[in-house]
Amino acid sequence: MKLGSSILDELTRKIDEVLPDDLKKGRDRLEKNVRAAAESVFQRLDLVTRKEFDVQSEMLAQSQLRVKELEQRVQELEGKETK
Repeated sequence: MKLGSSILDELTRKIDEVLPDDLKKGRDRLEKNVRAAAESVFQRLDLVTRKEFDVQSEMLAQSQLRVKELEQRVQELEGKETK
């Protein structure tokens, strides 16, 4: 998953706020390093995007509905067999 740049921008901004002024001189290099480190951590976490999550949630809901329909159909067929 590619982490959204807005999250990384926010992380960079917060780090920049707490940095002493003498460290801000190397800000660009530090920003690149922090961004690369954060992306590496998030990739290792094996996260999914919100869109991927929503797609899977919808597929699960549809599958659950289909299972309920099939269970009901099986009960109907079993009821006919015992008559």
